[in-house]
Amino acid sequence: MSPEGLLDHRYQLLERIGGGGMAEVFLAEDTLLTRRVAVKILRSQYTGDEDFVVRFRQEARAAARLSHPNIVSIFDVGCADDVYYIVMEYVPGETLKDYIKREGQIAPQYVLQLAYQVAAALKHAHENKIVHCDIKPHNILLSRDGLAKVTDFGIARAVSSQTSTQVAGVMGSVHYLSPEQARGYGVDAQSDIYSLGVVMYEMLSGAPPFDGPSAISIAMKHLQEAPAPLSEKAPATPPALMALVEKAMAKKPQDRFATAQALLQELDSLIHQGQAHVDVSGVRESKTQPSASFYERTTAAKLWRRLRQLPKWAWGVVGLLLVSFVIGQFIADGGLVGGREVLVPDVVGKPAETARSLLTNENLRVQITETFNDRVPAGYVVSQQPPGGQIVKERRTIQIVISRGLDVTAIPDLKGLQRREAETRIRSAGLQVGILSEEYSATVPVDAVISQNPRPPGQVAKGVLIDLVVSKGKSPQQITVPNFIGESMQSVLARIEALHLKVGRIRETSTSRFAPGMISAQAPIPGSSVYEGTTIDLEVARSEAGIPKRARIQFVVPDGPIRQACKIVVVDASGERVVYENVHKPGDRVEKVVEGTGQMTVRAIVNNKLVQEQTF
Repeated sequence: MSPEGLLDHRYQLLERIGGGGMAEVFLAEDTLLTRRVAVKILRSQYTGDEDFVVRFRQEARAAARLSHPNIVSIFDVGCADDVYYIVMEYVPGETLKDYIKREGQIAPQYVLQLAYQVAAALKHAHENKIVHCDIKPHNILLSRDGLAKVTDFGIARAVSSQTSTQVAGVMGSVHYLSPEQARGYGVDAQSDIYSLGVVMYEMLSGAPPFDGPSAISIAMKHLQEAPAPLSEKAPATPPALMALVEKAMAKKPQDRFATAQALLQELDSLIHQGQAHVDVSGVRESKTQPSASFYERTTAAKLWRRLRQLPKWAWGVVGLLLVSFVIGQFIADGGLVGGREVLVPDVVGKPAETARSLLTNENLRVQITETFNDRVPAGYVVSQQPPGGQIVKERRTIQIVISRGLDVTAIPDLKGLQRREAETRIRSAGLQVGILSEEYSATVPVDAVISQNPRPPGQVAKGVLIDLVVSKGKSPQQITVPNFIGESMQSVLARIEALHLKVGRIRETSTSRFAPGMISAQAPIPGSSVYEGTTIDLEVARSEAGIPKRARIQFVVPDGPIRQACKIVVVDASGERVVYENVHKPGDRVEKVVEGTGQMTVRAIVNNKLVQEQTF
């Protein structure tokens, strides 16, 4: 800080408006451009790691290249007096997390609006080769006019690169972690799509899909468990929107939307199908009704506006024409013309020609339409209007519907297709999916169709069931179970997957023999012979992140005013808090025992100046 209290001789810090384990955020005044900005200042424990700082600045500069209405703009990146900072656009409002806490479940219409804006931001970032890596409600800001803005682009990537192998390092974001991030693998654009799916789930249901007593337990749920169905948590959600969220949250990246653009198109499709109105400019809509601008864009609304502009004499002409048409139609049906009354014959179930003859013999007109019907043979009458037995005037038109018989369709050739594509083709042909069975195959890929019944070529009635036999892949081979004890959980998960085994139940245990996050026991035991696909149960040494620790801090109040404001601040896995605050005179010795969880940093502050900092 300069003597004038300016950061880098330019930014006047006004007040602290937020912060977390990595940085603090201040509202500031840019004295050069005379505007309000948000300044994020990196915490001191990160500034000593040169590799991290280089990565941090590179990613921040990369994010500064992004220019999109749904992304918080980065104006400046710098360092002054060993203080690393980023200057960003100041967005008055609140975070999406705050909004969810206050409102609970959010209406599907507004969820679609917010998701559309966030997906648009991700599309822009991904096209510029930038992956966010930490999409969560805390990083989505809602401006006072309802515009959603994604923040921490690049910053989250820098943190992720440093902490990808440390479970405790992702504590704050574990609820939104993709399965590949939980395994410690590299992340890509589809990781952001998964996280956005989790955010959408939380907006609709009011809570994240997974929770647990520790970061490891939550991460394992991302890997192994399916979330509770939205049909139970948020039954008002349209089925198409439920399916979209489920696809975005697929465990395997290849089962998700391939790109943010694909997700954006699906959201747009839901919007235009009438699921909800989304104003892509970002203006918040009513939760119950679309805005007037939506209707103004429809053809019907434009036609109605034009009709309302017609002069009164034109409306008179239109009314006269309508009356003339009704009268003419009534007369044509025999309503006002003299003639005898006749009894309408009942022709339902009779052959078409017989029905026509019976009706014309009574001097009635006949209008014929056709339809498919699986109960009435082809060429026979399905229904008539007016019905048989009614008395009408001669020359009245009788409408009869003739059956075309069963509605048949060609049997699609499904062999070799993936199961989902085969099911789609079955439904597109007007048929139904029948019995699904699985068999091992050395030649047909996993989840592809081996055979079907009935088989093509040929035709069947619509609605017929098509049974499928789907490949389970090659027959499983026997494997000798390795010894995983003493290895890190993430490396073991990767090895289990590489051996074509499955991760079973994972339980955390307290032990002094192994470091936190290391495997302490396994079943089956090392050396056992099992088949591919066998489940391996693991026990993991409990992370210290949940175990309270104590530390003693003491310091001497330095020379200065007779009354000096002293406080002790603790930063740990639970966040930042003041644990001691009092007034002392110079020379007083202040001593305090503090508690915290995980990595704990303790700061002694006198008259708002840091005099001591220790990390435990």
